[in-house]
Amino acid sequence: VSTSHLQLATFALGTVGWILCTVSMGIVEWRVWHVDNTTIISSGIAWVGIWKVCFISYLHVSPGYKEQFCRKFSGYDSSIPHEIYAAQGLLLIAMCTGLLGLTATIFALRNVYMGITHKTLITRFFLVGGLFYVFAGLCVLIPVSWNFYSVTHNQSIAFPPSYYMPSSPAAQEAGAAIPIGIVAVILLLLSGTFSLSYRFPVTTNTTTK
Repeated sequence: VSTSHLQLATFALGTVGWILCTVSMGIVEWRVWHVDNTTIISSGIAWVGIWKVCFISYLHVSPGYKEQFCRKFSGYDSSIPHEIYAAQGLLLIAMCTGLLGLTATIFALRNVYMGITHKTLITRFFLVGGLFYVFAGLCVLIPVSWNFYSVTHNQSIAFPPSYYMPSSPAAQEAGAAIPIGIVAVILLLLSGTFSLSYRFPVTTNTTTK
C-alpha cells in the first residue's frame, strides 16, 4: 500500500481528466464567431461546437426558439469541416477508453488495498490502465489541436442556408471547450505516465540469529 500512493493520485487525475473530456465534448463553445451582420444573429456572436451551432436571435427563426437558435449538425452535411466530425468520433472514443482506464486502475487499487499480493495481476492492470489513459489523452489532443489551428487561421465554414450562419466570421476565437480539452489532455497523459511507471515492490526476507 505504501508504494501505490502515486497510483492513487493517478486515479484522481484520471478521473478529473475524464470528466473534463466529457465536459468539453458536451459544451458548444469550441469556436466563438464574431459577425458583422446582426440582423439574425442579434448579439453578433455565434458559438460553433462539434455537435451544433448556436446564437442569440430576437427573431423567430426556429419553432419554439425565440431567443436562442441552435442547429444540430447532421451526418450528411458535406459543408461541415472534417475536424468537427473527427472531434465527434475521437472524443467519444476518448470517453470510452478513459472509462476503461479508470476501471482498470480501480481494480488494481482494490487488490492493493485489500492486501491481495498478486504481482502479475496488479502490475498488468496498472499497465492496461496507463495505456488507456494515454490513448484517451491522444484522442482528445488531436481534435483540440486541429480545431485550435482552424480558429487561429480564421478558417470559414460554408454553412447551409438553414443554419442562418455566414460562411465566414469577421473574427473568431477559441471557446471554453478548447482550454478545457487541453487540461484534460495534460491530466490524462500524466495519469497514463504515472500508471505505466508502477513497479511492484520487491520484498526481502531477513533473518536474525
